[in-house]
Amino acid sequence: MFGDFLKTLLQPQPARLPDTDARLALAALLVRVARADGRYDPEEAERIAKVLMSRYALSPFEAAKLRGEAEQLEAEAPDTVRFTRAIKEAVPFEERIGVLEGLWSVVLADGKRDEGEDALLRLVSNLLGINDRDSALARQRIEARQ
Repeated sequence: MFGDFLKTLLQPQPARLPDTDARLALAALLVRVARADGRYDPEEAERIAKVLMSRYALSPFEAAKLRGEAEQLEAEAPDTVRFTRAIKEAVPFEERIGVLEGLWSVVLADGKRDEGEDALLRLVSNLLGINDRDSALARQRIEARQ
């Protein structure tokens, strides 16, 4: 279903994604992070919907639909390194801290920090071009809001 989209996303020099495709790619990354600990809890799915509603001004129905599409895309997407690097090429730098905050909010949604989730966030933040300090600050901002 997402074969052409993934081919476009994984080209050596992917073009900047149209807004709807960028939303889908970022939503799929949120799902990948939520599944990193081997579970996909209802709290994480709900948090993903909230992040999508907040970031993109979506209705609950639109966010649920996008999350469902993202769950399918994530299952078909390649390894995290290639997938995240492709997103980095498609998303402007100034928007990536917000993306990382959304990822941290999903990781923290179930009230537990898992070593696997932490490791994945370190990898993803690095691949998005965000240093460890800025990632830690993003996590702290999310922890303060919860």
